[in-house]
Amino acid sequence: MAAVDAGHATRGHQTVSAAGTLYGLGVGPGDPELLTLKALRIIRTAPVIAYPAPEHGDSFARRIVSGYLSPAKHEIPIRIPMVSARFPAEEIYDEAAAKIDEYLMQGDDVAVLCEGDPFFYGSFMYLFGRLAERHTTEVVPGVSSLVACACVAHMPLAARNDVLTVVPAPLDEGALAARLEGVEAAAIIKLARHFAKVRRVLDRLGLCENARYIEHASAANQRILPLNAVQDAEVPYFSMILVHRRGQAWR
Repeated sequence: MAAVDAGHATRGHQTVSAAGTLYGLGVGPGDPELLTLKALRIIRTAPVIAYPAPEHGDSFARRIVSGYLSPAKHEIPIRIPMVSARFPAEEIYDEAAAKIDEYLMQGDDVAVLCEGDPFFYGSFMYLFGRLAERHTTEVVPGVSSLVACACVAHMPLAARNDVLTVVPAPLDEGALAARLEGVEAAAIIKLARHFAKVRRVLDRLGLCENARYIEHASAANQRILPLNAVQDAEVPYFSMILVHRRGQAWR
């Protein structure tokens, strides 16, 4: 059998670094007790932690796990502007991937924190796309905001043969209406400054009475409100509207 290069192993037809392992960790919606045991183990043992952060201020993902971090860890904050345009965010992910690559090539494991679940609209997927072909990678699922919002609002998402539709609020008003017209069950995500537009569409479709607003699900500052009690200017990015046409999924 041919010898494998000391620095690399093969996986299928790809060459994969045998150095450090890249972990994408779902850290849940906000409550530290919703962190999985597997994610906690990796957070404690990985020498390098990376996480998304706003341009200014602290990282929500890091805050969730802060009680488990030691001063000995190397940290890579990935400061991302909260804008819909692909640039400069693409450049920021390129730079972050390059930094992470350096640690992996040195033999250090790197754990990338991701709010909710890494592959449900998670920022980790953009690093995965840049690094997974070159490095051994493991993705650890987390409690997503979708199920967290349903649980704290006591509002089951769907039942029997219901079709659950996930709709990003930044869509234009016409596209939102087209996606929500005739919907059986829906989760509308990424609300923030788009809340007023979404509420107009739901009102026009007669869905407001069967909708519930949730923000920061499971966190200390969690709020659950009917739509008519929400002030447009106060809606954060980490918020969601759940809708069920029957009002309650079990009906």
